[in-house]
Amino acid sequence: MVLEADRTGENGRRLPMRGVKPLLLLGLIAAATSLGLGVWLGTQLPAGSPTYYASLAIDLVAVLAFGTLAFLGGRLAAAGRMASLARQALEALPDAAFVTDAKGLIGFANAAYVARFAGGGRSPLQVFLDGAEDDEAVESELNRLKTQARVGGTAHAELRARFLDGRIGWFEVTVAPIASVRGGAVWQLVDITDSRQLRGVIEAGRTMLFEFFDGVPFGLYSVDESGRFLMINETLAGWLGASPEALINGRARIEDFLVTTDDATRVPFDPQAPGEGREVLLNGRQGRLTYAAISQTIEGSGPSRRTCSVVRDLAPDRAREEALIRARQRFQRFFEIAPVGIALIDTHARFKETNPALEKLLLTESEHLAGRNLMEFVFEDDQVPAAERLAQIVKGTALDRPLELRVRTGAGDKTLALFASRLDTAEGSIAGLILHFIDLTEQKNLELQFAQSQKMQAVGQLAGGVAHDFNNLLTAMIGFCDLLLLRFRPGDQSFADIMQIKQNANRAANLVRQLLAFSRQQTLQPRVIDIGEVLSDLSHLLNRLLGENVELKMMQGRALGTVRVDQGQLEQVIINLAVNARDAMPGGGTLTIKTSNVERTEATQRELEIMPAGNYVLIEVSDDGTGIPREIVGRIFEPFFSTKEVGSGTGLGLSTVYGIVKQTGGFIFVDSTVGVGTQFSLYLPQHVRKEGEAPPLPALDPLEVAAPRDLTGAGTILLVEDEDPVRLFSARALRNKGYTVVEAKSGEAALQIIQAGVETIDLIVTDVVMPRMDGPTLIKQVRETKPDMKVVFISGYTEDTFRKRIGDDSDIHFLAKPFSLKQLAFKVKEIMGEVRVD
Repeated sequence: MVLEADRTGENGRRLPMRGVKPLLLLGLIAAATSLGLGVWLGTQLPAGSPTYYASLAIDLVAVLAFGTLAFLGGRLAAAGRMASLARQALEALPDAAFVTDAKGLIGFANAAYVARFAGGGRSPLQVFLDGAEDDEAVESELNRLKTQARVGGTAHAELRARFLDGRIGWFEVTVAPIASVRGGAVWQLVDITDSRQLRGVIEAGRTMLFEFFDGVPFGLYSVDESGRFLMINETLAGWLGASPEALINGRARIEDFLVTTDDATRVPFDPQAPGEGREVLLNGRQGRLTYAAISQTIEGSGPSRRTCSVVRDLAPDRAREEALIRARQRFQRFFEIAPVGIALIDTHARFKETNPALEKLLLTESEHLAGRNLMEFVFEDDQVPAAERLAQIVKGTALDRPLELRVRTGAGDKTLALFASRLDTAEGSIAGLILHFIDLTEQKNLELQFAQSQKMQAVGQLAGGVAHDFNNLLTAMIGFCDLLLLRFRPGDQSFADIMQIKQNANRAANLVRQLLAFSRQQTLQPRVIDIGEVLSDLSHLLNRLLGENVELKMMQGRALGTVRVDQGQLEQVIINLAVNARDAMPGGGTLTIKTSNVERTEATQRELEIMPAGNYVLIEVSDDGTGIPREIVGRIFEPFFSTKEVGSGTGLGLSTVYGIVKQTGGFIFVDSTVGVGTQFSLYLPQHVRKEGEAPPLPALDPLEVAAPRDLTGAGTILLVEDEDPVRLFSARALRNKGYTVVEAKSGEAALQIIQAGVETIDLIVTDVVMPRMDGPTLIKQVRETKPDMKVVFISGYTEDTFRKRIGDDSDIHFLAKPFSLKQLAFKVKEIMGEVRVD
């Protein structure tokens, strides 16, 4: 739209109606002149003449013109007065105002308008276009205002306008028509810049409030006295399955969504009553059920009564409560079934809560731990360190490693690992200590058992090695004694001296056998025997050993099972135990030997030993002597350990017993009380005879059979021995008996002799343990070419050490060191098939 430029005065304001009054004055003068001319002509002209009538007409016209001009003058004077009043009214307005005609030209502008917008050659309406962001939109709006005013209506609009100083402001523009001026209009511009900014801030806050109102995770609503929704947020509307507008405009009521229950204990919800946390069940339009709690207050009264209600969905709370209940149940279940002891104690070490595992660990079934002090169970030596560590934890110092405690329990003494941590309240104060107890007793026993077995194994290996070396020395000593005895008669003094040497060598050989027994490396000849018969036969010897001051009682069980043991070694065990019992009763007493069958359905642990389940024959050897102190019970089976006076024993008696029993596959336990007595319990596995199995024949002992008078023989023997004294004695002994002896100092040398084939070898006598190529390796290689070669192994070790390597071969024999000349000659002649006993 193009606005026509209006004419303005010096101050920029339109000066309307200028020159109207002079024109009216001239009109009146003209009318008076015409009237005067008409009157004058009328007096000068004859009546009834045309000229006369013409003068009358002129008079009439002048009179009408004068009247009209007089009327118009009055009207104009009144209009002037009204215009003056209008101008004064517009000038008095604090807002900018101006008047336009039908063509849109400004006829008047007040001082407020001029002060703010006039000047600079701008059209008053151009100020709106200068402040517009969209010219077409502003032009359209201005045309709408003018059109509305032109048709007689009042129009309003909010438009931007530019001030003289360049600022942009918002104005509420009101256009009203002027009834006395066709197409004229009055424009009023009210500055609403500040109010619009304030309204924007209010609107933004309102929008934020409604976004917050709709976005909160709980429901908000207000209902009138009839229960109809006056307000409801999006959250609650969503639970009810509708939009806020639909619920409010649809005049929905809160009662429409309440579900009645059959719970007689629950008070029905009153939508008009104030209250806190009233639980209800809401059923939405989509069928969604919501368990909720409603808290509300009441505002106003009568028709203006309304509620302010908050609805909280209880589902998350119930889910958390259920999760908490499940967690508590899981914790309680873990607490109850935990395999380790768990306890909560106060700062004074008193038990507050304990689980069944700890109750079972520390108490008997009839006792309880609640209220009792932890230190009641702790060994005196461990109480101070334990109290100090717990005090550190109370102060906030973490336990860097578990504390080992020795405790006394209803089931005996135990070793426990204690893990402790501080338990704080929500406020940060200490609530107590959480303790975890792990039973280390079995682990400690296994560690001790392992250490003991390692020690016994080490001592056994040492004893076995020493025994092997001693056996080589004793073989040479006993053998050369036999060779010397051949030169002397029994009545010679030298014969007696040599026999004394041989007897002491045999005593040394017995000690070596005891060492081998302890190290479980002695040669056993097991056979199936009846324990009752063996003990009955042994009772006569035991009576002689015990003497007159000690009474022997035999209590034989019925239908005893058989066992497979070396009878001689078993007798040695009983004799050693009987002798120890006799020495423990210097003033006399009773030695009781009791036998019985025992069935163990599960593994049994005694001291450091674990005895598997099975059927056993139990031999109990008990005395009423001085007993064994508790602190040394664990050492009685160690070799060379003895409580007897120096010279009264070797310290190998019980160690020999232990070795023989263990090598047999049995177990031995000891129970002793100082001043009461001692009992040794031997458990020997019962022998289960297979179907069709015949009892084995007892082994032939060369020392027990009648010695053949003729031990001479013939044949070629390959003697393989790395120990020179043993080889020299054995070679001389066999040559004296008529054999051809080929000597070899090593397995390699013996193999070369056989492969050379110079001599036809009938028998190989070889040591087991030799450097580089040992005896079993030599025989394996010989058997590859000579599978029928007869062999005798000689060794200071047990026969089992090489039997496992070469298998069960009936053509391989064994002779244990130390051996005498007769034993060697007997074994060789036995194998050569020429033994003849007279």
